[in-house]
Amino acid sequence: MNHRTFDSLAPRLQVQGLSTSFATDGGRIQSVAEVSFAIRPGETLALVGESGSGKSVTSLSLMGLHARSSQAQVGGQAWFVRRDGQRVDLLALAERDKRVLRGNEIAMVFQEPMTSLNPVLTVGEQIAESVRLHLGLDRAGARAHALRMLELVEIPAAAQRMHEYPHQLSGGMRQRVMIALAMACNPTLLIADEPTTALDVTIQAQILALMGRLQKETGMSLLFVTHNLGVVAQYADAVAVMYAGRIVESAPVHALFAQPRHPYTQGLLACLPGVARRQAGSAFGESVRAGTRPKLAAIPGQVASPLAPPPGCAFGPRCSRHGAACDAQMPALAALDAQRQVRCVHAHEEVTA
Repeated sequence: MNHRTFDSLAPRLQVQGLSTSFATDGGRIQSVAEVSFAIRPGETLALVGESGSGKSVTSLSLMGLHARSSQAQVGGQAWFVRRDGQRVDLLALAERDKRVLRGNEIAMVFQEPMTSLNPVLTVGEQIAESVRLHLGLDRAGARAHALRMLELVEIPAAAQRMHEYPHQLSGGMRQRVMIALAMACNPTLLIADEPTTALDVTIQAQILALMGRLQKETGMSLLFVTHNLGVVAQYADAVAVMYAGRIVESAPVHALFAQPRHPYTQGLLACLPGVARRQAGSAFGESVRAGTRPKLAAIPGQVASPLAPPPGCAFGPRCSRHGAACDAQMPALAALDAQRQVRCVHAHEEVTA
């Protein structure tokens, strides 16, 4: 992939201090804290981290899709530039205004389409329903548009699939339907939450290539939520690494893979199998000897319970560089240069080492 620069473009989405907490029997837990990032038009930002790091909570907070029973409290700001140039704070909008944006200017592809698609409606009806709601087309026009979308995402025998239900389709085709549904109203921002996790590697590659092609054709911004660093290396322009609900490092993808600064990022990259490392290297034209077989590493320990977080740095108990300074307070997300930020007391030592 051609990794691009977007310095001259104003952000399509600018998130500042996003924090989300939920009510539990043991008290409120802070699932996301002080998350900030920006995505420019046409840019792909990958939000990465292991399970439980807060990636999906971040995306659902932006969409306003938390279940009412969770008693979610969402704070911060998320400034989004609409098609007409109006700048709105997604987190401050009334629910009625959010419904106007969702599916129209901002769309989401979920991890498991069988839990997101309506099992009692054909796939054609589901896409047409969204088109009628947001684009105001009549029934015939909406169905014709739905068919074009299924053809756009390369569903075989699209006219036939229009009349089929989600359970009649394979996993790969269901995910294509989800993408067609998300793209039906030509959104300017697409949030993809682990869109290929349940698919085999061949179908995964096809889905990712499809999303890349659609993004190139439409110029939409993409927030790509994933734990797959091999995918990130090939498809993202910038990366934000999350741990225990906070961003611990953000950088252009090439810089992050070439020289990770945070110990957690370094651990994640060290966990990649040799084949994946070679693929990541080849994505940037770097020479990695095919015969080398670096030892597969593992990050020791587990993520601390959000009900009992450790003092200071959340990654401290698992970090090989852990010291007294790490426990004093939560490190700030410090800027190392114009494009990189790191949340670590040793960050500047890494830069000057």
